[in-house]
Amino acid sequence: MARILPLAAVLVLGLATAGTVAGQDDYGYGYGTPTETTASSPPAPQPPAASSKPEVHRYSSPLNVAQEVPRPKAPARARGSFTASITESATATTLRWKLTFTGLSGKAMAAHIHRGKRGKAGPVLVALCGPCRSGQKGTMKLAASANRTIERGGTYVNVHTAKNAAGEIRGQVKLAKT
Repeated sequence: MARILPLAAVLVLGLATAGTVAGQDDYGYGYGTPTETTASSPPAPQPPAASSKPEVHRYSSPLNVAQEVPRPKAPARARGSFTASITESATATTLRWKLTFTGLSGKAMAAHIHRGKRGKAGPVLVALCGPCRSGQKGTMKLAASANRTIERGGTYVNVHTAKNAAGEIRGQVKLAKT
Protein backbone atom coordinates (compact mmCIF):
# COMPACT_ATOMS: atom_id res chain seq x y z
CA MET A 1 0.00 0.00 0.00
CA ALA A 2 2.91 2.34 0.75
CA ARG A 3 4.10 2.01 -2.83
CA ILE A 4 0.64 2.76 -4.29
CA LEU A 5 0.16 6.01 -2.39
CA PRO A 6 3.28 7.76 -3.79
CA LEU A 7 2.34 6.56 -7.29
CA ALA A 8 -1.19 7.90 -6.86
CA ALA A 9 0.20 11.25 -5.68
CA VAL A 10 2.47 11.46 -8.76
CA LEU A 11 -0.45 10.71 -11.06
CA VAL A 12 -2.70 13.28 -9.41
CA LEU A 13 0.01 15.96 -9.48
CA GLY A 14 0.87 15.10 -13.07
CA LEU A 15 -2.75 15.37 -14.19
CA ALA A 16 -3.22 18.62 -12.30
CA THR A 17 -0.14 20.16 -13.95
CA ALA A 18 -1.03 18.84 -17.42
CA GLY A 19 -4.52 20.27 -17.15
CA THR A 20 -3.36 23.74 -16.09
CA VAL A 21 -4.63 26.45 -18.40
CA ALA A 22 -2.63 29.62 -18.76
CA GLY A 23 -4.21 32.64 -17.17
CA GLN A 24 -3.92 34.92 -14.17
CA ASP A 25 -4.58 34.47 -10.50
CA ASP A 26 -6.65 36.88 -8.39
CA TYR A 27 -3.61 39.22 -8.09
CA GLY A 28 -2.84 39.46 -11.81
CA TYR A 29 0.12 37.07 -11.82
CA GLY A 30 0.35 34.69 -14.78
CA TYR A 31 0.41 30.98 -14.22
CA GLY A 32 0.62 27.87 -16.35
CA THR A 33 3.34 25.67 -17.76
CA PRO A 34 6.32 27.37 -19.41
CA THR A 35 5.17 26.27 -22.90
CA GLU A 36 1.71 27.76 -22.53
CA THR A 37 0.72 31.28 -23.49
CA THR A 38 -0.09 33.56 -20.58
CA ALA A 39 -2.25 36.66 -20.67
CA SER A 40 0.83 38.89 -20.91
CA SER A 41 2.17 37.12 -24.05
CA PRO A 42 1.76 38.91 -27.39
CA PRO A 43 -0.99 37.60 -29.66
CA ALA A 44 -0.09 35.09 -32.34
CA PRO A 45 0.58 36.66 -35.75
CA GLN A 46 -2.45 36.76 -38.04
CA PRO A 47 -2.39 36.17 -41.82
CA PRO A 48 -2.43 39.40 -43.84
CA ALA A 49 -5.89 40.79 -44.49
CA ALA A 50 -7.36 40.41 -47.97
CA SER A 51 -6.84 43.37 -50.24
CA SER A 52 -9.43 46.03 -49.60
CA LYS A 53 -9.00 47.51 -53.08
CA PRO A 54 -12.13 46.73 -55.13
CA GLU A 55 -11.85 45.00 -58.51
CA VAL A 56 -13.56 46.74 -61.44
CA HIS A 57 -14.45 45.06 -64.75
CA ARG A 58 -15.88 46.99 -67.71
CA TYR A 59 -18.24 45.52 -70.28
CA SER A 60 -19.81 46.72 -73.51
CA SER A 61 -22.20 45.55 -76.13
CA PRO A 62 -23.37 47.02 -79.44
CA LEU A 63 -27.07 46.24 -79.91
CA ASN A 64 -28.77 45.64 -83.28
CA VAL A 65 -31.69 43.88 -84.94
CA ALA A 66 -29.55 41.18 -86.59
CA GLN A 67 -28.53 39.65 -83.24
CA GLU A 68 -32.08 39.32 -81.85
CA VAL A 69 -33.58 35.81 -81.59
CA PRO A 70 -36.28 35.23 -82.75
CA ARG A 71 -35.93 37.66 -85.65
CA PRO A 72 -37.97 40.80 -84.80
CA LYS A 73 -40.37 42.80 -86.98
CA ALA A 74 -38.30 45.93 -86.55
CA PRO A 75 -36.72 48.71 -88.57
CA ALA A 76 -33.31 47.54 -89.82
CA ARG A 77 -31.77 50.80 -88.57
CA ALA A 78 -32.71 50.17 -84.91
CA ARG A 79 -29.55 49.99 -82.85
CA GLY A 80 -28.09 50.81 -79.47
CA SER A 81 -25.29 50.23 -77.00
CA PHE A 82 -24.90 48.92 -73.49
CA THR A 83 -21.93 49.72 -71.25
CA ALA A 84 -21.37 48.54 -67.70
CA SER A 85 -18.86 48.31 -64.91
CA ILE A 86 -18.98 45.69 -62.20
CA THR A 87 -17.19 46.55 -58.96
CA GLU A 88 -16.35 43.67 -56.64
CA SER A 89 -15.40 44.51 -53.06
CA ALA A 90 -15.13 42.40 -49.93
CA THR A 91 -18.69 43.31 -48.98
CA ALA A 92 -20.69 43.67 -52.24
CA THR A 93 -20.77 43.45 -56.02
CA THR A 94 -22.22 46.50 -57.75
CA LEU A 95 -23.39 46.87 -61.37
CA ARG A 96 -23.37 50.36 -62.95
CA TRP A 97 -24.80 50.51 -66.47
CA LYS A 98 -25.86 52.82 -69.30
CA LEU A 99 -28.19 51.97 -72.17
CA THR A 100 -28.68 53.99 -75.36
CA PHE A 101 -30.78 53.19 -78.42
CA THR A 102 -32.31 54.76 -81.50
CA GLY A 103 -34.65 53.86 -84.36
CA LEU A 104 -36.87 51.45 -82.43
CA SER A 105 -40.36 50.58 -83.71
CA GLY A 106 -41.85 52.22 -80.60
CA LYS A 107 -41.19 52.96 -76.96
CA ALA A 108 -38.77 50.71 -75.11
CA MET A 109 -40.99 48.76 -72.74
CA ALA A 110 -38.11 47.01 -70.91
CA ALA A 111 -34.46 46.03 -71.10
CA HIS A 112 -32.75 43.07 -69.46
CA ILE A 113 -29.52 41.16 -69.19
CA HIS A 114 -30.39 37.59 -70.21
CA ARG A 115 -28.47 34.36 -69.74
CA GLY A 116 -27.67 32.96 -73.19
CA LYS A 117 -25.05 32.44 -75.86
CA ARG A 118 -25.10 34.14 -79.25
CA GLY A 119 -28.04 32.96 -81.35
CA LYS A 120 -29.94 31.47 -78.39
CA ALA A 121 -32.74 33.03 -76.35
CA GLY A 122 -32.45 32.70 -72.58
CA PRO A 123 -34.05 33.67 -69.28
CA VAL A 124 -33.80 37.11 -67.67
CA LEU A 125 -30.81 37.37 -65.34
CA VAL A 126 -31.01 41.09 -64.42
CA ALA A 127 -33.86 43.54 -65.05
CA LEU A 128 -32.37 46.89 -66.10
CA CYS A 129 -35.35 49.19 -66.71
CA GLY A 130 -38.98 49.25 -67.71
CA PRO A 131 -40.08 51.41 -69.35
CA CYS A 132 -36.71 52.62 -70.61
CA ARG A 133 -35.42 55.78 -72.23
CA SER A 134 -32.28 56.17 -74.29
CA GLY A 135 -29.35 57.32 -72.17
CA GLN A 136 -30.78 55.74 -69.04
CA LYS A 137 -28.30 54.76 -66.32
CA GLY A 138 -28.63 52.61 -63.26
CA THR A 139 -26.77 51.18 -60.27
CA MET A 140 -27.70 48.04 -58.37
CA LYS A 141 -26.33 45.25 -56.23
CA LEU A 142 -25.50 42.16 -58.25
CA ALA A 143 -25.78 38.57 -57.03
CA ALA A 144 -22.54 36.59 -57.12
CA SER A 145 -24.10 34.00 -59.45
CA ALA A 146 -25.16 36.71 -61.94
CA ASN A 147 -21.67 38.23 -61.80
CA ARG A 148 -20.06 34.86 -62.59
CA THR A 149 -22.37 34.35 -65.58
CA ILE A 150 -21.51 37.80 -66.96
CA GLU A 151 -17.77 37.24 -66.38
CA ARG A 152 -17.92 33.97 -68.34
CA GLY A 153 -19.44 35.70 -71.39
CA GLY A 154 -22.75 33.91 -71.10
CA THR A 155 -25.08 36.92 -71.28
CA TYR A 156 -26.72 39.33 -73.69
CA VAL A 157 -28.68 42.56 -73.36
CA ASN A 158 -31.88 43.24 -75.27
CA VAL A 159 -34.48 45.97 -75.47
CA HIS A 160 -38.17 45.03 -75.73
CA THR A 161 -40.90 47.04 -77.49
CA ALA A 162 -44.68 46.50 -77.79
CA LYS A 163 -44.23 45.36 -81.40
CA ASN A 164 -41.35 43.06 -80.45
CA ALA A 165 -42.15 41.78 -76.98
CA ALA A 166 -39.42 39.10 -77.16
CA GLY A 167 -36.85 41.79 -78.00
CA GLU A 168 -36.11 44.23 -80.80
CA ILE A 169 -32.36 44.80 -80.49
CA ARG A 170 -29.76 42.63 -78.82
CA GLY A 171 -26.04 42.32 -78.19
CA GLN A 172 -23.74 39.86 -76.40
CA VAL A 173 -22.08 41.34 -73.30
CA LYS A 174 -18.29 41.25 -73.63
CA LEU A 175 -15.41 42.36 -71.45
CA ALA A 176 -14.33 45.75 -72.78
CA LYS A 177 -10.78 46.12 -74.04
CA THR A 178 -8.96 48.77 -72.05
